[in-house]
Amino acid sequence: MRYGQAVAVLAPAAVALLFAGGVAFGGGRGGMIRHAGEMGDGGANVDIAVRQVTVTPVRARSGDAVRVDVVIENKAEGYDTIPLEISANGKVVARKLFTFGWSPGEQLYRETFTWNTRGVPPGEYRIRAEAFVWGDSSPFDNSLEVKQVLLLAAPDSPFPDGAAAGGSATETDPRFVKRLRREASEPAGESAPAGGY
Repeated sequence: MRYGQAVAVLAPAAVALLFAGGVAFGGGRGGMIRHAGEMGDGGANVDIAVRQVTVTPVRARSGDAVRVDVVIENKAEGYDTIPLEISANGKVVARKLFTFGWSPGEQLYRETFTWNTRGVPPGEYRIRAEAFVWGDSSPFDNSLEVKQVLLLAAPDSPFPDGAAAGGSATETDPRFVKRLRREASEPAGESAPAGGY
């Protein structure tokens, strides 16, 4: 078969595969994973925020499982599937795809990660959650770091401060704390006023 004949045979197949792949991955309206810009007329406002991160335990030993719970808020009408990552001292230790905005009434999402610390050297670790989304109207709140460090000790050694294993630490975005307080003080049946916080 000559070169020209091979191209004539393979070109339609390649176009069909590209089209099918584009639809399946979000290039078409029927795809499962869509970019927020494809919503409606392409004018979707995307604004998500990592609102709270909880680490349990904050005193652990190498080999223990550390649980990280994350609260994410969809502050706008956009929807997408994006990477959500947990890092320890800047190194990604857990990640998953996170989908938001499929249900218009749903604003808060909770995700849980487990970090297996087997083989991780003892020391202090700063835990951070980050949700990256293209075109976010306020990317400054797409990550949140827990101020209290995770103390990881060797399997058979005591902790430097003499405390037992366990405990937890929670970091909450200050704007979210204000919102929770405002909502807690409202009488039942009333909704929070529209607008930012």
